[in-house]
Amino acid sequence: MNADIVCFFDEKTNSASYVAADPETRRAAIIDPVLDFDPISACTSSESAERILDHVAAKNLSVDWILETHVHADHLTASNWLKMRLGSKTGVGSGIREVRATFGEVFNALDIIDTEASPYDKLFDDGEKFKVGDIDARVIATPGHTPSCVTYIIGNACFIGDTMFMPDSGTARCDFPGGDAKQLFGSLQKIFSLPDEMRLFVCHDYGAGGVRDFAWETTVGEQRRSNIHISGGVKEDDYVQMRSDRDATLSLPRLIIPAVQVNMRAGHFPPVEENGTSYIKVPLNVFQTRD
Repeated sequence: MNADIVCFFDEKTNSASYVAADPETRRAAIIDPVLDFDPISACTSSESAERILDHVAAKNLSVDWILETHVHADHLTASNWLKMRLGSKTGVGSGIREVRATFGEVFNALDIIDTEASPYDKLFDDGEKFKVGDIDARVIATPGHTPSCVTYIIGNACFIGDTMFMPDSGTARCDFPGGDAKQLFGSLQKIFSLPDEMRLFVCHDYGAGGVRDFAWETTVGEQRRSNIHISGGVKEDDYVQMRSDRDATLSLPRLIIPAVQVNMRAGHFPPVEENGTSYIKVPLNVFQTRD
């Protein structure tokens, strides 16, 4: 049995969120939901998440899982916002422990440094199985972009996060703390080992620089044949060199500072201070800028 997949695309962050539902039981999972954020005013809003909530209500779905493919650096997660309204469990790859340790130090986040407890309900290890309704689902650890990256396979659908983009847009950067191009190459081989007809759903699309409409679904076979970074039997050393050279030219995501601080907390804001306000920290001269 396969899930019904609906995409919710946020053009402000070029992010794709999904609802995967068992059509028989009407049980569902939400993958990579977006919480809207204005970096000028530092105000959050919930329009994107409300679209998902409206769909869940309209289809009379019961959401068992809110899943993150990784700790995103380009948008804030709405996992906690949705959990508060749906009562669903949240999940992410167990590699988030490394992400929290690294960025807990970067942001001097004492609530993270001083505890090993995770704000996510479930930390998935490689190969773990679960259910969405009566549909079998499993997790593949696919690190490289970040240590926390996982791919969720739900029926015949794979949610691959930032591991790969559409074939004309290549693969993920690996220059964030904890990223590793050699690891990513191995993760891509895991995905390529799946059947050609397996559906792949990406987390971001940029319209190939504006030359086509936004898209978010491809297949293993299509990626293996035509991905501009990894098709045609590219060797590991050549891939790692390409990735290193390309990453050296990339600017930081514009929302990386607020996004990581919220996302490593499963969508919770940093602890409220004595005056009743939660603050995003901006570490000076830590993140390298590039022209």
